[in-house]
Parts: sequence; structure tokens; C-alpha cells
Amino acid sequence: MHDELLLSSVAARAAEGDAAALDELIESLNSSRTVHRMVGSMLLDRDAVDDVAQEVLISIVGSIGSYRGTGKVTSWLHPIVKRRVVDHLRKQRESTSLDEVALPPQRFSSMVASRAALRTALAQLPEKYQAPLILRDLEQLPVAEIASRLGLPEGTVKAQISRGRSKLEKLLGALD
Repeated sequence: MHDELLLSSVAARAAEGDAAALDELIESLNSSRTVHRMVGSMLLDRDAVDDVAQEVLISIVGSIGSYRGTGKVTSWLHPIVKRRVVDHLRKQRESTSLDEVALPPQRFSSMVASRAALRTALAQLPEKYQAPLILRDLEQLPVAEIASRLGLPEGTVKAQISRGRSKLEKLLGALD
């Protein structure tokens, strides 16, 4: 409890423009591995956890002005972590080479068009639906694990997956 109060105090000073407090906040979050643990709870790829954690720390520098000093720093930090994880998963998915997948030549062009349409539609979804859909449908994670990683109740995750799929289906229909 004391550490969280101290962290909140440092974050509040950093939000007011205190550069030394910002350095202290970043160092504290890094040395305590708070960000690393949060990212690690959302990613399966252990090699990527360090990279994404560093991206989160960099994002904190740009986002600190939005910290209002109410509530836990980790509660403020959670959406930043989720955005960076989703960004990482999106980049990872986009960089997967189609050459790695053995496809019959006649299906190749339709597969490219389908992937492009899916990427376009996913990018148009509200962010709250993107992460659950990516983790469930692309990463094939169980709902319980997704709920744990995103810090949400299972019912909320199920609803977001269902609504996200419905919205995705409509978007894909509109793109045809």
C-alpha cells in the first residue's frame, strides 16, 4: 500500500511537469518490473515481452500528462499496456510471411485479398473489441486466460468477443 501511494505521488508530480519525478517513475516501474509483469500477463511470446515493456515505458513519457492523481498508477497504466500489446500483435500478424504457408496457387490471390480485408476490418473495430478478438481467434487462447490477461471479468470478455465478431462480420460484408 505504501509503495502504491509513493508511486501515485511521484506520478502526480511527473504529470505536473516535474522531469525528475518522471525519471523516478520510469525507473521505479522498470526496476520493480511492474510493466514487464503486466505485459507478460498478456503476451505468449516471452521474447517480445522485453521489447513491448520498453515501448510501454516510452509511451508513459508521452502520456504522463493524462494522469490525474486519482486511483492507482497501475490502473492508469493498464490501457497503455493493452494498446502497446495490441500494436505488437498487429505488427506481428502483418509481418507473417504468406510464403511460410503452403497454399495452392489458385487460392493464393484470394488469400491475400482475405487477409487484407480482415486487417482493414480489424483496424476499424473499436479498441475494446480488438484485443479480445485477436487473443481468442488468432492466438487461440481460452476465455479465462484472456480475461486474466486483460484484467476483465470472463463475462465481459465473452460479450466483447461476441460483439466484436458481429461488428467484424458487418465490416467485412461492407468491404466486399
